[in-house]
Amino acid sequence: MPAVAVVGAQWGDEGKGKIIDLLAEKADFVIRFSGGDNAGHTVVNPHGEFTLHIVPAGIFNQNTTCIIGNGVAVNPAVLLREINDLQSRGIKTDKLFIDDRAHVIMPYHVLMDGIEEERRSSNAIGTTRKGIGPVFSDKVARLGIRMGDLLDKEIFRSRLSSILELKNMILTKIYDRPPLILNDIYEQYCSYSEQLAPYIRETGTIIDYALAKGQKILLEGAQGSMLDPDFGTYPFVTSSSPMAASSSSGSGISVNKIGQVIGITKAYTTRVGGGPIPTELLDETGKLIRERAHEYGATTGRPRRCGWFDAVVGRYTSKINGFTGLVLTRLDILDIFPAIKICTGYTLDGKQINYVPSRVSDLAKCEPIYEDMQGWQTDISTIRDYKKLPAQAKKFVTRIEELLFCPVHIVSVGAQREQTIFRKQIL
Repeated sequence: MPAVAVVGAQWGDEGKGKIIDLLAEKADFVIRFSGGDNAGHTVVNPHGEFTLHIVPAGIFNQNTTCIIGNGVAVNPAVLLREINDLQSRGIKTDKLFIDDRAHVIMPYHVLMDGIEEERRSSNAIGTTRKGIGPVFSDKVARLGIRMGDLLDKEIFRSRLSSILELKNMILTKIYDRPPLILNDIYEQYCSYSEQLAPYIRETGTIIDYALAKGQKILLEGAQGSMLDPDFGTYPFVTSSSPMAASSSSGSGISVNKIGQVIGITKAYTTRVGGGPIPTELLDETGKLIRERAHEYGATTGRPRRCGWFDAVVGRYTSKINGFTGLVLTRLDILDIFPAIKICTGYTLDGKQINYVPSRVSDLAKCEPIYEDMQGWQTDISTIRDYKKLPAQAKKFVTRIEELLFCPVHIVSVGAQREQTIFRKQIL
């Protein structure tokens, strides 16, 4: 069976964690393919409420093998805490593997991330300061350390020594910071490697075997397409590609083995950090959405910026990812509104446009063109049959399908697994 990629269609925080957890009940494999612990997936299921940063959200299904793919940046300390927390709450991790090609977040990455944000001052990007940008910079510059390197202490020390010499020159001569100590980092990461060694594998052969057997594979994205460093609101973006194309390069699965690309989108819009968001509501309506949905970052706790659904963004991310279907989440948050707006276009410098400008300065000037829709003002959180949704709620879903040229397969009406309406089975 071809693999299924699950991708964020907005600026992240769309509810991918719930959907992966839900779909994993029928999946043999869940493979996380991008990002690092700058992403947070909140999952609520019969085991409790969990916030995952690196471990794939399929971990709660004991029959599912979970892989942290080569495209993920791994902070060993964070991963170990996550594994220990899961185990302490009765969740097994014996079917969790880490690809040996995945890059390791080192102390200098976290340090440099914070220093650079401070240097930018008022122009700060709003990173999570987890070291994600610096680790992916080092990956491209061939200065990275990979998970497999940690398993050979001699190779690891040699590589770390050479890299740290350069990093300390930058820290001391440019930023006037004290140097990092080689032995301290080496010993700490040797401890991490000993604890993580049972999980580190060359996962390509495992995945190839699964594909050959026709097993069901979910490819789990992190963040959202509008944070892509090429197609997102650059420079207010993340450092690895969260798009469907990266589900191949970040997992080792060839593109012709990916049969579906599912876009996850909220019924409204949110983003964390800097950068434009054309439909942002800086009024009581925006605050009401935030408080009803508890829109605070799973990783940082920062309040998310909220706005009406942006169909221009949705149409754009559907096109560049090739969505075959959509999952519409948080529809229940709109239950109380007598009127709901959908952005169908922008006005830029007095002209109407229906695309996302490539320059962030232009997007920041865009004024949304809204289409008004009647609200349903009914609690839909207990509905499980699409036909039983209020007529206005179904009109809202249909309008999104029309504007994005893509069918909605699943509608989520709450955080719990069972608060889900299936219009089409994905797996």
